[in-house]
This record gives sequence, C-alpha cells and structure tokens, in this order.
Amino acid sequence: MPRLGVRLAGGLSLVFLLGFSVWAMAAAVSWARLVEPWPDPASLADIPGIPVSWPSSSPFAPDDIGGGPEDAPPTTAIGRLYLPPGLHAARSVPAVVLLHGSGGILGSRELTYAPQLARMGVAALVVDSFGARRDRGTEYLDRILNITEMMILADAYSGLAFLAARPEIDPRRSVLTGFSYGAMSTMYGLYAQVADKLMPPQSNGERLRFAGHVAFYGPCIARFDESRTTGAPLLMLIGGKDELVNQRRCAEVAGDLRRGGSQVDTIVYPDAVHQWDGAFAPRLIGRNLTGCSLRVERDGTISDENTGLAMSGPFRRKIILGLCTLGARAYPIARDDRVRAQAAADYGRFLAAIFAAAPRP
Repeated sequence: MPRLGVRLAGGLSLVFLLGFSVWAMAAAVSWARLVEPWPDPASLADIPGIPVSWPSSSPFAPDDIGGGPEDAPPTTAIGRLYLPPGLHAARSVPAVVLLHGSGGILGSRELTYAPQLARMGVAALVVDSFGARRDRGTEYLDRILNITEMMILADAYSGLAFLAARPEIDPRRSVLTGFSYGAMSTMYGLYAQVADKLMPPQSNGERLRFAGHVAFYGPCIARFDESRTTGAPLLMLIGGKDELVNQRRCAEVAGDLRRGGSQVDTIVYPDAVHQWDGAFAPRLIGRNLTGCSLRVERDGTISDENTGLAMSGPFRRKIILGLCTLGARAYPIARDDRVRAQAAADYGRFLAAIFAAAPRP
C-alpha cells in the first residue's frame, strides 16, 4: 500500500496522496457495505453476541511480556463474540478485535459497533480487559493504575489466537481497533518490540499479526526508542477539538511509525471532541493527560520524560500520572452523530481495503 498522510474530514487534504484514494476505492469494491451507512442499531437484536473466554496473561510493562508467572501472571481473558448470521466457508470471515476505553465497555460504542460489523459480514470480538481483572481494581482510578496497556494487548493478541481457532474466521484478515485508552494499546501493539513477543504462532512457524490497526481518539502519550513495527498500516481518527489528544504529539508518533515501516493515515474531524460515539451529551469528565509524556526504552522500560522516573509498578505509575496531571482540568466529551457516521465510513473504508487485499502469509 502507498504511504498515507494527514487529512481533514470532509475532503480537505493536508498531506494526502491521491494514490491511496484510488487504491482504496479499487480494493473496497467487494466490501462496499462497510463504506455505506452502517446498520441501524435497532435492527441488530438477532445478533446478541456470545460470552467467550481464552487464556491470556497480565504483563505490567513491555519488559514483563513473556516472563514467568511473577512477571506476566496467567489470566483468563473474557469478552463477547459477534458472528455474521448464517453459515460460512472455512477461513472466509474477516475479524475485528475491539479494545475498550478507560470507562470500560460502552453499550453505545463497542456493543453497537460489534453487531453492526457482524451484520456486514465481519466477526467482532469485544475484549473486556477490566472485567477479566476485577481482582486488580473495580473503581476507575484503581483500574487505570493496575490494568495497563500491556495487559490489554496481551488480551488482544491472545484473542487473535482464539479467533484463529475458529474454522470460519480468517485471522490473516484481522484488524485491531481501540477507543481512547484501548486506542493507546492499539498503537503500542504495532511496535515490533511489543508485538514480536505477543504474536501467536501459526502451524507453519510464522507469527500471526494484525493486518491493520485503528485508533479512535487515542492519546499519544508514549513514544518508543525502537520504532520498528510489524509493517501493518495504522488509521488514527482524531477530534480537532479533543483536549485529551495532542495533535502535535500524535504527528510525532505517526512519524516514528512511518520510519518503523508502517503506513499511517490520520483523519481529523475539525469540530469533534473526545468520545464522539459515546452516549453522553456535552460534559466535562476525568483529568487531562496531555501533560504526560512517556518513553519506552529499547529494553522495555517505561520512563517518564518529565521526571526521569521508571514506571516499574503501580506505585510509580500513580506518582508519574499524578505529577503530570497535577492541576490539570477535566476535558470535554460529547456524542456527535454526524461525526460518528463520517468516522464509521472512514473506518469502513480502511477495513474494506484490508479485507479485500490478499492475506499476508
């Protein structure tokens, strides 16, 4: 695929190459339904999803991945699987893995996108990383401090192995999608430093990767010293008035990922704030994280660029996040159905291109 650039929703291009439009249009022919208006949520009662579980682990930081039980304790991941209605030939159904935000799974978001995707022929696995780790925290702050992006990624990649075990699903045409906190995990999961340790093996000895990554309004807090990626493309969807997402920092992250071997397309919706696909009218929530700046070193250590502290556990994590948000105000969220529809079309276009392309071995 050609290199992607940055553009504004509505057709205003900043650094957007025409070649991608032509390529995407051609590739999306067989999956045109994903670019059309998505199914009415009221029409999805016959696709309720089924509770599922699979083996996973709980590494706190990148350097814990693949370690023993003390570094990456065994965990039973849980979620909900939505399958397209009807019978399907072997390896004929592509898949999406959905990662929730810091507020957990939302009925208006993950539990709506998933059956919509299933109606359009795509299997969707909604991962509940908080629900699988209730022993680590049930309140908002405890979950953020104790259930990290790496744990969510462990669930995502082990979830890919779970999907690969189903005969109708083609795991080579799978896309990892995250929202806010889950979007941060989605971006981290593109780096080879993390993915190489988490990608499940195939019978042919190759490792199974995600064919694409999508980040819905993901804060760009961490940068990696080692920028090499899995080679999969990334789509970043950002609200132009989202106070939780620093666009300059996101541009730097996108540049890192391009240099690491991935194609990155950033779409900005000029008037959107955070969580445009949630259920809430305009309101202020949480504490703004834009003052936080982390770096993942080559050995997997996460360090705070403001203080130099290593984020070696929940206590250090609490100190670092507390200091970088000291005095920070709440940030706005607001449902915006117009932006939601546009973002769904942009997301669908990306998915269509991935699903129509020849699977990578």
